[in-house]
Amino acid sequence: MGFVFRSRAKDEKASADKADMTDSKQTRDPQAPKGRPTPKRSEAQTQRRSVASTPTTRKDAAKRQRDDRRAAMDRQRQALATGDERYLPARDKGPVRRFARDWVDSRFNVAEFFLPLAVVILVMSVVNNTAIKNIALLLWLVVIVLIVLDAVVSGIRLRGRLAERFPDQNRKGAVAYALMRSLQMRRLRLPKPQVKRGERP
Repeated sequence: MGFVFRSRAKDEKASADKADMTDSKQTRDPQAPKGRPTPKRSEAQTQRRSVASTPTTRKDAAKRQRDDRRAAMDRQRQALATGDERYLPARDKGPVRRFARDWVDSRFNVAEFFLPLAVVILVMSVVNNTAIKNIALLLWLVVIVLIVLDAVVSGIRLRGRLAERFPDQNRKGAVAYALMRSLQMRRLRLPKPQVKRGERP
């Protein structure tokens, strides 16, 4: 009997020593709470980075917000140049708005020539010649009528194309969005045109 007890006590002691050696080999994170398992190295590094990146003062928080806004504006500016849907402003996002832009950019619009024509007509109107002034006035009327007619025809055609292409999507405001874009000169449009003239969107 005594031999059995001594043998059992020896086995228990050996098991305890082995467990102590195993625990001593594991490096414990000093920041880890007692009684909880030590986190993995990747988890500990992530926690340290998040703690380090958390602003500690109001000045740091304001600086972080400014940096975030600046980064967002840079991404948006680049998206307006490349057409990247992820960072476009809300008014330009979505397949419907993209199709409306491409449809306008793929054709000639009378309204996009309004500014250069307006400059020519203004120069003609200040010339000290009654005939030229009358021609300038007539040109004003012709340009305005052509812009209105082109806008009406374009709006009807685009509305039909949108209904055909996107029957189940929200198309509200897309036609007005396209017509406003048609008023701008092609090289000044944002987002930048992604299709060539004559190319079918």
